[in-house]
Amino acid sequence: MRRATVIGGLLTAIFGFGAWGVAAQSEATSVTANPIVSGVPRPIDGIAARIEDDIITESEVRELGAFQQLVNGSARSREKIIGELADQWVVRQEASTTNYKQPPQEEVESAYEQFVKKFPSPAVFQGRIAAVGLGESAVRRLLEQELYLSRFLEYRFRPAAQVDPKQIETYYQEEFVPQLKKRGAEVPPLDDVEDTIREVLVQRAINDRANKWLEDMRGRVKIDIVPEGAG
Repeated sequence: MRRATVIGGLLTAIFGFGAWGVAAQSEATSVTANPIVSGVPRPIDGIAARIEDDIITESEVRELGAFQQLVNGSARSREKIIGELADQWVVRQEASTTNYKQPPQEEVESAYEQFVKKFPSPAVFQGRIAAVGLGESAVRRLLEQELYLSRFLEYRFRPAAQVDPKQIETYYQEEFVPQLKKRGAEVPPLDDVEDTIREVLVQRAINDRANKWLEDMRGRVKIDIVPEGAG
């Protein structure tokens, strides 16, 4: 059975939250021990949801909620977090069928360093992760999963995300120029920013296609939420 893996809230533009049509189970479910993974015994944990022949654990929900607190200052509801974890489960299943590789460790470390720099100082970062109950290793792991899932979605949907010159010109005239003028900034000619705008529009198209695909998958995958405290 493949474990559902958590990541932080940095992929919300791709995944969205709480879009699953989930049904809470009325019956209590006994606590079960997780299987041994890579030779390391997993502790007994509660079941937050069942998804196909797998489970999402309460500790996964708590960890993602803690990361959302770290990033956004607050965590989403339990049901919405479970919905996001379910989306991630779907993406991981799809990635595993293509044998998509995990990102190199040097890239994970670079992402971690960039993440730490978002805080006023390393000391503040340490204080914040301690306050939400996360450790450095957990943050690194969550960022690694973010890299893995986001890059897989780009790999899967970029080939179909085509942008034509008309779309670029429309974005330049209707979004790019007005935003710069609002800030009182100098407006560069279209030729100077064409490549940048093209990439912005490609990323939008990737996100749109990924969201539509996930919306379709949500109707095909069975997920049942276990009431809190019952699993």
